[in-house]
Amino acid sequence: MLFKEISILDENFYCKERQWVGVLDGVIDYIGDEEPERIAKYGEVYEGRDRLLMPAMYNAHTHAPMTLLRGFAENLPLQAWLEQKCWPFEGKMTGEDNYWATLLSCAEMARYGTVSFSDRYYHTPERARAVDEAGLKANLCTSPIAFEPKPIQEFPVFEEMEDGIANIDGMGEGRIKFEGCIHAEYTNNDVTAKTVFDWAKENNTRMHVHVSETQSEVEGCRERHDGKSPVQWLESLGAFDVPAIAAHCVWVDADDIKILAKHGVTVAYNPASNMKLSSGFAPVARMLDAGVNVALGTDGMASNNNHDMFQDMYLMAMLPKGCNLDPTLVTPQQALFAATRGGALAQGREDCGLVKEGFKADLCVLDVSGPSWCPANDVPTNVVYAGHGSDVVLTLCDGNVVYRDGVWPTIDLESVKAEVAERTERIQKALAESA
Repeated sequence: MLFKEISILDENFYCKERQWVGVLDGVIDYIGDEEPERIAKYGEVYEGRDRLLMPAMYNAHTHAPMTLLRGFAENLPLQAWLEQKCWPFEGKMTGEDNYWATLLSCAEMARYGTVSFSDRYYHTPERARAVDEAGLKANLCTSPIAFEPKPIQEFPVFEEMEDGIANIDGMGEGRIKFEGCIHAEYTNNDVTAKTVFDWAKENNTRMHVHVSETQSEVEGCRERHDGKSPVQWLESLGAFDVPAIAAHCVWVDADDIKILAKHGVTVAYNPASNMKLSSGFAPVARMLDAGVNVALGTDGMASNNNHDMFQDMYLMAMLPKGCNLDPTLVTPQQALFAATRGGALAQGREDCGLVKEGFKADLCVLDVSGPSWCPANDVPTNVVYAGHGSDVVLTLCDGNVVYRDGVWPTIDLESVKAEVAERTERIQKALAESA
């Protein structure tokens, strides 16, 4: 595809107008002010008038199959939300339930300009199949919950972890990665967690873990582990000896932030989910000042209800200003980086997340002809504060169209919606009967 005279967000997230951008063999082959030579080699010419080309988004923390729980667990604090609603529902989800629910998540993400996500859940082979069929990218992991202090190798979940490394890592011509994971400190123990972290190092893979999501989690951790915070506990056991995503980090202090920065840990910030569960407000501005890579996540649909990353990007730019009474905190460029390049780096996708020659053609196009885009005094500011996922009209993953003008070339959306609705009804009925 060749984008003709289109506005773009360049590699520094500033706007350049009337650019030509050529995509060839899944890579951004050309960016310039002038029409490239041999334009026929690019195939379709895409008219750039009233359009903005930007990097596609990388969702750094999701639970994709939780689309089945959208609207199911509402108005509850985290522990009641987990123990009374989510875990009983998840206990009745089959592998095929996970497959169809992940397909629905892929459709929603592609619709809103997201091409890759870091996903932690169960039934990983079925989730990988859905991502592969949808043509998206994902970093997948299985989420162990282990209260009994024994090595991870002695739990049934270990077989799925080994299968992930052997058969899932590298699927879809490298679009799908498999990585290590524990659910959180409060759902694990020293022995099991340490063996998971050692396994990740042995297999040269990444880590993904919930960290300091609530105040009670941090207080409980300090009681259980001689005053250590979750961040300190994880560091002591080697969780950060490999590239890691620490999801949430709402209740981290200055010492925790130093540790995260020291080890190059990515914080997956989930502002919508954190507010909905009343977890609090992560100190994002302090993390950015310390050099922590901050990426954005939607979390699962039971605690956010949609996969529109534009919503979370807006909240990332707004909340630090209000919480700290400082309007200068978090620039549009920082929010855009977190939603795109920051997430790509968190997933180990070094050649993704920017509109830059030689990078993978993970791109989305926005229709900027609507009233909320006028005037265009500052385009990046408009993207962050006035943009919506519904403005996306085209999403490319490795140069392939995964959404365009209301059509999903890789997904039969109506069949997926019907399957998800039927499976949700089945599970809710079973829960009601067992109550």
